[in-house]
Amino acid sequence: MSPNFLNGITLLLVYQLVGEVSTRLLNWPVPGPVLGMLLLFITLLLSDGLESVVEPASSALLSHLSLLFVPAGVGVMVHVGRIGSAWLPISMALIFGTLITMAVTAWVMVGMQRLLGRRSTHAA
Repeated sequence: MSPNFLNGITLLLVYQLVGEVSTRLLNWPVPGPVLGMLLLFITLLLSDGLESVVEPASSALLSHLSLLFVPAGVGVMVHVGRIGSAWLPISMALIFGTLITMAVTAWVMVGMQRLLGRRSTHAA
């Protein structure tokens, strides 16, 4: 393991810890890792050299991303009886959640195209 990887993974874990502790202390209804990612994102926007520290660890984690789905798959298999008894609400949530996500994504894309189209016409 290279020192760059260790520095990057340490930084990622510190941000996750800061997010977790912050949400518990402030009693916020946001998962700690999500707040940690938001803080890391803000830090990356404000800092120039931090990307080179985080990149080796994030690339290594992303290359093994499929392994992170194993616990979810095990959870589904453990609770297959519960899922079978509540198939209708689960199916409706999946269908409507997907449709809402697609609609919001399309709306954001159209809005961004209009915004970027206006900027390019003003720049020309």
